[in-house]
Amino acid sequence: MKSLTRLFHLFIVCALFLGACNLPSGKSDDGAEVSGTFAAQTVEALLMTATVTSTSAPSAAPATNTPAPTNTNTPAPTATPVCPQAQFVTDVTIPDGTEMNPGQTFTKKWRIRNTGTCAWSGYSLVFDSGDSMGGPASQPIGAVNPGQEVDLEVNLTAPTSAGNYRGYWRIVSNSNVLVPMLNGYQGRAFYVDIKVKAPAAPTATNTPVPPAFAVTSVNYSLGTWGDGVSTINCPRVTASITTNGAGTVTFKWKRQDSPGGGATQTLNFAAAGTQNVNYDWQRGSTWAGTATWVSVYIETPNNQDFSQFNFSTACTTP
Repeated sequence: MKSLTRLFHLFIVCALFLGACNLPSGKSDDGAEVSGTFAAQTVEALLMTATVTSTSAPSAAPATNTPAPTNTNTPAPTATPVCPQAQFVTDVTIPDGTEMNPGQTFTKKWRIRNTGTCAWSGYSLVFDSGDSMGGPASQPIGAVNPGQEVDLEVNLTAPTSAGNYRGYWRIVSNSNVLVPMLNGYQGRAFYVDIKVKAPAAPTATNTPVPPAFAVTSVNYSLGTWGDGVSTINCPRVTASITTNGAGTVTFKWKRQDSPGGGATQTLNFAAAGTQNVNYDWQRGSTWAGTATWVSVYIETPNNQDFSQFNFSTACTTP
């Protein structure tokens, strides 16, 4: 565009120059007229060309404003009510693998939380599978509100055979719907797990062998005897013979002046115990109060002399 403007100005200057050269000189000249006419036509043609060139330039398209997108708030989804639903919390008693004696009774207790959106009413604890260990098939549960925890317990008995045992339990609603169990076994149950020990081997007991029948002691005491008519009182030695059981004892008295002993006598014992036998010093003996002794000799079962009994009491005479 600027180049065309400069060209236009150049032609104007040339035209004016040519016009000045052809100013009238006082006489007519046809050639001069022709030259002036040519210059005028040339300027006119240039003006027309400039006009056409200027009008043919394309015009810029008007700018349009595109509206910016607006943000829309999508409402958050609402939680779907879950009813019923439970969660296993912990074993209150009898941790897994607890050792039990055969036939031992125990109480298993679990802590459960109601994680559903409805209260439990008329629900039950039921045996599901595994080893029941003598537990009930079903046991009622009290009312439990949402978010509340409850301890469920059953009384059980360990089996009598050694081994590992496990029983699974579940909660069922009042409409007989099995309640899902968060943190439970396979999302549905909870269990009791014990180990029954092998019965202890009986300890060998030595049955005491009763001792052989025997006389265990002979004790003496001194008294007097009389015939009930005279006033003569002579010494009486009493021997207390003790045995350790039932049996027959044979014995005889021995004394200082007859160490071989007298006649054999017999005592029968029905059980362990003591029996008394007497030795009366007879009147007419040569003994008259000098120191002497007597003793008991056990022939059976001991074949043993027991200690001598010394005394010096003489018979009184009429």
